[in-house]
Amino acid sequence: MSFMEKLTETTQFIQSQGVKDVEFGLILGSGLGELADEITDRVVIPYESIPHFPVSTVVGHAGQLVYGKLAGKNVLAMQGRFHYYEGHSMQTVTFPVRVMKSLGAESMVVTNAAGGVNTSFSPGDLMLITDQINYTGDNPLIGLNDDELGPRFPDMSQPYDKEYGKIAKDVADELKVTLQKGVYMGFSGPTYETPAEVRMARLMGADAVGMSTVPEVIVANHMSMRVLGITCVTNLAAGMQSNLNHEEVVETTERVKAHFKELIKLTLERI
Repeated sequence: MSFMEKLTETTQFIQSQGVKDVEFGLILGSGLGELADEITDRVVIPYESIPHFPVSTVVGHAGQLVYGKLAGKNVLAMQGRFHYYEGHSMQTVTFPVRVMKSLGAESMVVTNAAGGVNTSFSPGDLMLITDQINYTGDNPLIGLNDDELGPRFPDMSQPYDKEYGKIAKDVADELKVTLQKGVYMGFSGPTYETPAEVRMARLMGADAVGMSTVPEVIVANHMSMRVLGITCVTNLAAGMQSNLNHEEVVETTERVKAHFKELIKLTLERI
């Protein structure tokens, strides 16, 4: 079965569950999936029931699509994403973004938990992603290009939508929530970065490092989707604090999730 046939089959299945006219796709990172619990008129579809969808294996990722209304918009939220380090291909990791677009979404809100590299950041800060560095060693667009989906050589000069970013910054100021701005650098994982890699990331202009987001944003840009990206800085990266663990990531997102949810909802309302 060709990629386009799989995409069509998946899209039709999701539509058959009552999903239609999606305006925004939401990808919710580690510990941030609770935002999907606030969606009203919900349709919940477990990943394992969706044809050609992989299953998320990471703790803190629920593994389901949630469709409905959030802040007056029709949204389709991924409660749990797929990662390259789980053994998926880049095409599999980004397949849900293709599906969102084929369900009508012209915009995507992507969130993640990441390590702070910028020395002025503190754990619990939120960061508006202004740009990204692909350091995964792979790219989801490698292989034959389907012109129906997007151009062979997509322009990545503005991967994150500036207008959406400005609205999010204004909302953060109103809510008195610290919203840093910065560059997100995507590594393959699953190891956390070494202190030397973090020093390298800082020299290369990164403000935060993580193991997701970059592939999805490349594919969103390939299909001319507008992207808003928000990072929750859950810890300081290696060499900046004594050690790193996933429990701390989930614990920090737990602490800041009220601010995070308000920020996303109010921004969505105004976009």
